[in-house]
Amino acid sequence: MSELLKEISDKVIAGKSKVVVGLVQNAIDAGEAPGDVLNAMISAMDIIGQKFHNNEVFVPEMLVSARAMKKGVAVLKPYMSDNDGPRLGKVIIGTVEGDLHDIGKNLVSMMIESAGFEVIDLGVDVPKEKFMEAYEANPDTKIICLSALLTTTMGAMKDTVALFNGQPFRSKIRVMIGGAPITEKFAEEIGADAYTEDAASAATMAKSLVA
Repeated sequence: MSELLKEISDKVIAGKSKVVVGLVQNAIDAGEAPGDVLNAMISAMDIIGQKFHNNEVFVPEMLVSARAMKKGVAVLKPYMSDNDGPRLGKVIIGTVEGDLHDIGKNLVSMMIESAGFEVIDLGVDVPKEKFMEAYEANPDTKIICLSALLTTTMGAMKDTVALFNGQPFRSKIRVMIGGAPITEKFAEEIGADAYTEDAASAATMAKSLVA
C-alpha cells in the first residue's frame, strides 16, 4: 500500500471526513487505481470493526469512520468502473413493520456497504410485502437484512422471514436479523440464516454468507 493510500486508511479510521475527501481526490489525481483507493478504505473499516469487538472504539467512532468512508466513496464513484473493487453483491435492508428505529439499521447499512456490498435501504416501518417487492426488483440480491428494536415488532420480523422461507428462490438468498430484543435462539426459531448482535458483526457475517 502506498503512503497516500495508507494515509487515506488512517484518516478513515480517525473519521476525518473532510480530509478523506481531499486525499481521495489527490490519490486519483496521482494515478492511484480507484479499486486500490476503495480497498484502502474497506481495510480501514475492517480495522474499525475489529477495534469495536475489542472494546477499543464504540458506536460513535464507528459512525464517524463509516461517514468518512461514505464521503470518500462519493468522490471515487465517477472514476470507478463496474469492475473496480470488491463488489460482493446486493443487500436489501430495512426495519420491520411497526418499528421506526433506524440508528442501528443505518449503522449496519453503512458497515455492510463499507465491506463492499451494494445496499438497498428500505428505511423503517417496512411491511413484508415491500421487502418482497424490493427482492423481485433486484433478484440478484444475496442477503435480506431485517432489523427490529421493539419486542412488539418481533412478530413482524417473524412474518417477513416466513414469507421469504416459503419462496422457491429461498436457497439463493440468506436472511440476517438483528436488533436489541433479537437473539440467536429467536433466529433459529423463525428460520433466519444468521443473527448478529452489532454492526461490525453484521458486516463480517455478510461477507461470510457470500464467501
